[in-house]
Amino acid sequence: MLVIQDDMNRYLSFSHYIDGDEPSVQRKAKELKESAECEIELTKAAYYFVRDEIKHSWDVQDKRVTVTASDVLKEGVGICWAKANLLAALLRANGIPAGICYQRLTLGDTPDSGYCIHALNAVYLKSLGKWIRLDARGNKEGIQAEFSVDKEYLAFPIRQEYDEVDYKTVYAEPLPKTMDILENSVDALYMYLHLLPERI
Repeated sequence: MLVIQDDMNRYLSFSHYIDGDEPSVQRKAKELKESAECEIELTKAAYYFVRDEIKHSWDVQDKRVTVTASDVLKEGVGICWAKANLLAALLRANGIPAGICYQRLTLGDTPDSGYCIHALNAVYLKSLGKWIRLDARGNKEGIQAEFSVDKEYLAFPIRQEYDEVDYKTVYAEPLPKTMDILENSVDALYMYLHLLPERI
Protein backbone atom coordinates (compact mmCIF):
# COMPACT_ATOMS: atom_id res chain seq x y z
CA MET A 1 0.00 0.00 0.00
CA LEU A 2 1.32 3.42 -0.96
CA VAL A 3 1.99 5.98 1.77
CA ILE A 4 1.16 9.59 0.88
CA GLN A 5 3.65 11.90 2.56
CA ASP A 6 1.99 15.29 2.03
CA ASP A 7 -1.31 17.13 1.65
CA MET A 8 -2.88 16.49 -1.76
CA ASN A 9 -2.29 20.11 -2.82
CA ARG A 10 1.46 19.47 -2.66
CA TYR A 11 1.07 16.89 -5.42
CA LEU A 12 -0.43 19.57 -7.65
CA SER A 13 2.02 22.38 -6.95
CA PHE A 14 4.96 23.47 -9.10
CA SER A 15 8.52 23.83 -7.88
CA HIS A 16 12.09 24.34 -9.09
CA TYR A 17 12.43 20.74 -10.31
CA ILE A 18 8.81 20.01 -11.17
CA ASP A 19 8.40 23.27 -13.06
CA GLY A 20 5.04 22.67 -14.66
CA ASP A 21 4.45 26.41 -14.85
CA GLU A 22 7.32 26.85 -17.30
CA PRO A 23 5.89 27.84 -20.74
CA SER A 24 7.27 24.89 -22.72
CA VAL A 25 5.89 22.41 -20.18
CA GLN A 26 2.55 24.24 -20.21
CA ARG A 27 2.41 24.00 -24.01
CA LYS A 28 3.18 20.28 -24.00
CA ALA A 29 0.63 19.66 -21.22
CA LYS A 30 -2.02 21.49 -23.25
CA GLU A 31 -1.14 19.51 -26.37
CA LEU A 32 -1.51 16.24 -24.47
CA LYS A 33 -4.84 17.34 -23.01
CA GLU A 34 -6.24 18.22 -26.41
CA SER A 35 -5.69 14.65 -27.61
CA ALA A 36 -7.33 13.01 -24.58
CA GLU A 37 -11.00 12.53 -23.78
CA CYS A 38 -10.70 11.87 -20.05
CA GLU A 39 -8.35 11.89 -17.08
CA ILE A 40 -7.19 8.32 -17.67
CA GLU A 41 -6.48 8.91 -21.36
CA LEU A 42 -4.59 12.09 -20.51
CA THR A 43 -2.46 10.30 -17.91
CA LYS A 44 -1.78 7.52 -20.39
CA ALA A 45 -0.75 9.98 -23.11
CA ALA A 46 1.61 11.84 -20.78
CA TYR A 47 3.11 8.57 -19.58
CA TYR A 48 3.81 7.23 -23.05
CA PHE A 49 5.23 10.57 -24.18
CA VAL A 50 7.78 10.61 -21.36
CA ARG A 51 8.49 6.88 -21.60
CA ASP A 52 8.97 6.76 -25.36
CA GLU A 53 9.87 10.24 -26.59
CA ILE A 54 12.29 11.21 -23.82
CA LYS A 55 15.32 8.96 -24.06
CA HIS A 56 17.07 7.45 -21.05
CA SER A 57 20.62 8.83 -20.91
CA TRP A 58 22.26 5.45 -20.37
CA ASP A 59 20.31 3.68 -23.10
CA VAL A 60 21.41 6.18 -25.75
CA GLN A 61 24.82 6.87 -24.14
CA ASP A 62 24.12 10.60 -23.91
CA LYS A 63 26.35 12.54 -21.51
CA ARG A 64 24.00 15.52 -21.14
CA VAL A 65 22.67 16.01 -17.61
CA THR A 66 19.10 17.26 -17.32
CA VAL A 67 17.46 18.12 -14.02
CA THR A 68 14.22 20.10 -14.14
CA ALA A 69 11.13 19.05 -16.06
CA SER A 70 11.70 21.83 -18.58
CA ASP A 71 15.35 20.77 -19.03
CA VAL A 72 14.26 17.24 -19.82
CA LEU A 73 11.59 18.39 -22.25
CA LYS A 74 14.01 20.73 -24.05
CA GLU A 75 16.85 18.21 -24.38
CA GLY A 76 14.71 15.10 -24.90
CA VAL A 77 16.86 13.01 -22.59
CA GLY A 78 17.36 12.24 -18.90
CA ILE A 79 17.88 9.53 -16.34
CA CYS A 80 14.89 8.16 -14.42
CA TRP A 81 15.11 10.87 -11.74
CA ALA A 82 14.77 13.63 -14.33
CA LYS A 83 12.12 11.83 -16.39
CA ALA A 84 10.03 11.45 -13.23
CA ASN A 85 10.19 15.23 -12.75
CA LEU A 86 8.83 15.76 -16.26
CA LEU A 87 5.96 13.30 -15.96
CA ALA A 88 4.94 14.83 -12.63
CA ALA A 89 5.07 18.33 -14.12
CA LEU A 90 2.98 17.45 -17.18
CA LEU A 91 0.32 15.80 -15.06
CA ARG A 92 0.23 18.57 -12.45
CA ALA A 93 -0.08 21.15 -15.21
CA ASN A 94 -3.29 19.38 -16.17
CA GLY A 95 -4.62 19.22 -12.60
CA ILE A 96 -3.72 15.56 -11.98
CA PRO A 97 -1.90 14.92 -8.67
CA ALA A 98 1.45 13.23 -9.17
CA GLY A 99 4.41 12.33 -6.97
CA ILE A 100 7.64 10.40 -7.01
CA CYS A 101 8.47 6.95 -5.63
CA TYR A 102 11.75 5.10 -5.34
CA GLN A 103 13.23 1.62 -5.55
CA ARG A 104 16.62 0.26 -4.50
CA LEU A 105 17.94 -1.88 -7.34
CA THR A 106 21.13 -3.61 -8.36
CA LEU A 107 23.04 -1.70 -11.04
CA GLY A 108 23.50 -4.92 -12.98
CA ASP A 109 22.09 -8.40 -12.70
CA THR A 110 23.75 -9.38 -9.44
CA PRO A 111 24.39 -7.74 -6.05
CA ASP A 112 28.14 -7.53 -6.69
CA SER A 113 27.42 -4.95 -9.42
CA GLY A 114 26.40 -2.49 -6.70
CA TYR A 115 23.10 -0.71 -6.06
CA CYS A 116 21.32 2.44 -7.14
CA ILE A 117 18.14 4.37 -6.41
CA HIS A 118 15.56 4.29 -9.20
CA ALA A 119 12.73 6.83 -9.51
CA LEU A 120 9.22 6.36 -10.85
CA ASN A 121 5.89 8.15 -10.47
CA ALA A 122 2.67 7.74 -8.54
CA VAL A 123 -0.46 9.36 -9.94
CA TYR A 124 -3.85 9.94 -8.29
CA LEU A 125 -6.78 9.23 -10.59
CA LYS A 126 -9.83 10.97 -9.18
CA SER A 127 -12.18 9.03 -11.46
CA LEU A 128 -10.99 5.78 -9.88
CA GLY A 129 -10.35 7.16 -6.40
CA LYS A 130 -6.87 5.66 -6.16
CA TRP A 131 -3.16 6.13 -6.70
CA ILE A 132 -1.37 4.10 -9.37
CA ARG A 133 2.36 3.84 -10.05
CA LEU A 134 3.89 4.34 -13.49
CA ASP A 135 7.49 3.85 -14.55
CA ALA A 136 8.48 6.07 -17.49
CA ARG A 137 12.15 5.05 -17.43
CA GLY A 138 11.95 3.84 -21.03
CA ASN A 139 11.72 0.32 -22.42
CA LYS A 140 14.45 -1.74 -24.03
CA GLU A 141 15.31 -5.42 -24.25
CA GLY A 142 14.55 -6.94 -20.86
CA ILE A 143 12.61 -3.89 -19.61
CA GLN A 144 8.91 -3.60 -20.42
CA ALA A 145 6.94 -1.08 -18.37
CA GLU A 146 3.37 -0.30 -19.42
CA PHE A 147 0.39 1.84 -18.47
CA SER A 148 -2.29 0.06 -16.45
CA VAL A 149 -4.87 1.15 -13.90
CA ASP A 150 -5.41 -2.41 -12.66
CA LYS A 151 -1.95 -3.91 -12.21
CA GLU A 152 1.56 -2.51 -11.99
CA TYR A 153 3.78 -3.12 -14.99
CA LEU A 154 6.94 -1.43 -13.75
CA ALA A 155 10.37 -1.51 -15.34
CA PHE A 156 11.99 -3.61 -12.63
CA PRO A 157 10.61 -6.48 -10.54
CA ILE A 158 11.97 -6.36 -7.01
CA ARG A 159 14.27 -9.24 -6.05
CA GLN A 160 14.25 -9.36 -2.27
CA GLU A 161 16.92 -12.06 -2.28
CA TYR A 162 19.24 -9.40 -3.76
CA ASP A 163 18.30 -6.89 -1.05
CA GLU A 164 16.36 -4.78 -3.51
CA VAL A 165 13.65 -2.61 -1.97
CA ASP A 166 10.35 -1.21 -3.24
CA TYR A 167 9.75 1.92 -1.16
CA LYS A 168 6.05 2.72 -0.82
CA THR A 169 6.24 6.42 0.08
CA VAL A 170 4.92 8.90 -2.48
CA TYR A 171 6.96 12.10 -2.26
CA ALA A 172 5.65 15.44 -3.49
CA GLU A 173 9.19 16.51 -4.37
CA PRO A 174 12.23 14.55 -5.54
CA LEU A 175 14.71 13.56 -2.86
CA PRO A 176 17.32 16.30 -2.33
CA LYS A 177 20.25 13.88 -2.57
CA THR A 178 19.20 12.84 -6.08
CA MET A 179 18.79 16.41 -7.27
CA ASP A 180 22.11 17.44 -5.70
CA ILE A 181 23.87 14.76 -7.73
CA LEU A 182 22.21 15.94 -10.94
CA GLU A 183 22.93 19.60 -10.18
CA ASN A 184 26.60 18.88 -9.56
CA SER A 185 27.29 16.50 -12.45
CA VAL A 186 28.49 17.30 -15.95
CA ASP A 187 28.53 13.78 -17.41
CA ALA A 188 25.40 11.63 -17.10
CA LEU A 189 27.25 8.43 -17.99
CA TYR A 190 29.93 8.90 -15.35
CA MET A 191 27.25 9.87 -12.86
CA TYR A 192 25.22 6.77 -13.68
CA LEU A 193 28.14 4.45 -13.00
CA HIS A 194 29.79 6.17 -10.05
CA LEU A 195 27.54 8.64 -8.22
CA LEU A 196 24.07 7.13 -7.83
CA PRO A 197 23.20 6.59 -4.14
CA GLU A 198 22.53 3.06 -2.87
CA ARG A 199 19.79 4.00 -0.40
CA ILE A 200 17.29 6.80 0.03
